[in-house]
Amino acid sequence: MGKHRYLLTSESVTEGHPDKVCDQISDSILDAIYERDPMGRVACEAMVTTGLVMVAGEITTSCYVEIPKIIRNTIKKIGYTNPHYGFDYLTCGVVTSIQSQSGDIALGVDKGGAGDQGMMFGYASDETKELMPMPIALAHKLSKRLAELRKKKIVDYLRPDGKTQVTVEYVGGAPHKVKDVVVSAHHDGKVKTKDIRHDMKKLVIDKIIPKGLMDKKVKIFVNPTGRFEIGGPQADTGVTGRKIIVDTYGGVGSHGGGCFSGKDPTKVDRSASYMARHVAKNVVAAKLAKKCEIQLAYAIGIAEPVSIMVNTFGTGNVSEESLVKAIRRTFDLTPYGIIKNLRLRRPIYLKTASYGHFGRENEGFPWEEIGKAKALRKEV
Repeated sequence: MGKHRYLLTSESVTEGHPDKVCDQISDSILDAIYERDPMGRVACEAMVTTGLVMVAGEITTSCYVEIPKIIRNTIKKIGYTNPHYGFDYLTCGVVTSIQSQSGDIALGVDKGGAGDQGMMFGYASDETKELMPMPIALAHKLSKRLAELRKKKIVDYLRPDGKTQVTVEYVGGAPHKVKDVVVSAHHDGKVKTKDIRHDMKKLVIDKIIPKGLMDKKVKIFVNPTGRFEIGGPQADTGVTGRKIIVDTYGGVGSHGGGCFSGKDPTKVDRSASYMARHVAKNVVAAKLAKKCEIQLAYAIGIAEPVSIMVNTFGTGNVSEESLVKAIRRTFDLTPYGIIKNLRLRRPIYLKTASYGHFGRENEGFPWEEIGKAKALRKEV
């Protein structure tokens, strides 16, 4: 009998996707506040549709930021600069409904406790140099390349929206070949479908996916319906936090359910997910396991996690029980410790809001560092 084979698919989206527009709006507001008030409390969400942006949430801060201006600047940077797109930074309406954070929540956060209850997951795998699952790593690279073609005007017909998808065949638990690739490129009305398909194959897919990784019978779909002229918020209402699988591991492993964008790090939905990735990545980097998933769980107002779970999927070199003990000794998993050690009271969040929060080693995100691997191995 041969080794077990299965297919795994992950998707990514460009920064012009409606849901990602909302994530970026939420995180641009958080960054603007953190530039002036690193102790500010922020939990804000956005919704976009044809010609309209709505932002609501809870913000407590000592500074003033002009939220409508921040929103319009963010939309401009994304690339919605033309009314013909059905959504642009100059003419869209902006509605805000902001109030201060609940005093009941502040009671727990002010003494160093978690800002909410819940469970958060982190994951790492040795199948790519970024220690990420291969399908999501490739999908993100395709989306970034699609955006690069537009921004650098390598082709002149692309618009901000776009989606990619990659299916990888695994053999014996390891990635083997790319079986399917999907690229959906938002475009103007003048370009021919055959030209889009030619360009996306040559300038996106062939540039990103190594030839040796492609299956001989790989299926490539570029704009499968034939046209993608109407895109962005004109085609689909966007909401903050609706692309949580794109933000994390592409469907590999588990997800606690909470989104990241628009939340300051006292919200463990965000900060503990970053720490769980940090721990999992250091476990794999220390070669204590080939794959690792971490679950952290918190109670509102309580500093220490109520539980820690480690799952190495049968790839560990030591017991999972011993890993839990070593993790507790190596990492400070309180909200205060996470915020301090991962340096989270800085305006770094807008960069996280597109192309995933994990596996991006060139962005300088502290949760991607593997400096604890040696200490973790010593503890084990």
